[in-house]
Amino acid sequence: MDNQTFMHQKQRPVTKRAEFRKTAEDYLTRLVVRLLAKTPVTPNAMTWIGFSITLGAGVLIITEHLLAAGFVVLFAGFFDMLDGALARGTDRVTRFGAILDSTLDRFSEAALLLSVLSIYAVRATEQSTPVILIVGFALVGSLLVSYIRAKAEAMGLECTVGFFTRPERVVVLAIGLMLSRINYAFLVAALSIIVLFSFITVSQRLLHVWRQTKN
Repeated sequence: MDNQTFMHQKQRPVTKRAEFRKTAEDYLTRLVVRLLAKTPVTPNAMTWIGFSITLGAGVLIITEHLLAAGFVVLFAGFFDMLDGALARGTDRVTRFGAILDSTLDRFSEAALLLSVLSIYAVRATEQSTPVILIVGFALVGSLLVSYIRAKAEAMGLECTVGFFTRPERVVVLAIGLMLSRINYAFLVAALSIIVLFSFITVSQRLLHVWRQTKN
């Protein structure tokens, strides 16, 4: 078995996951995009609306309305799918729109995690110190996952691999926020999952890029 065949077989499951995410996204947004296409709303406007909703979720987190914050995070995640789907559906895909979307996505994740950080920073107890570190690692891991792809693609390399990307992080964080109404340990567990699998995804992407540059 040559190296190219080996790489193809190794990446096939990841490709299937990416295709599944894309199909699910199209299915969830199809009807709304058809309605939005008949309005003057632009894809960039949808990006800003989704970002504003995420900031609202951040305010809910800071004020410790975590159950509501979890639902708002999911709602904002839906808007995050709409802007790209609307751009593709109306043939209004632009390079600036892609950069704006990516920038506000990073800003959104940082805002949410910093909002969670504020809860434990205000308490400033010995028990909160490990959680603060976990949130910090979650922020670093999340940004690295996106950075590696952006840097690789800027160099002309393909880097869509990885089983724990932004949609997965959003869902896990939202679930952690909603379950924190029962016990804050669920939020800590969700953050720990984000840390673990974000860094696994970082490793996946680095390995994938290395294999491309090696050949």
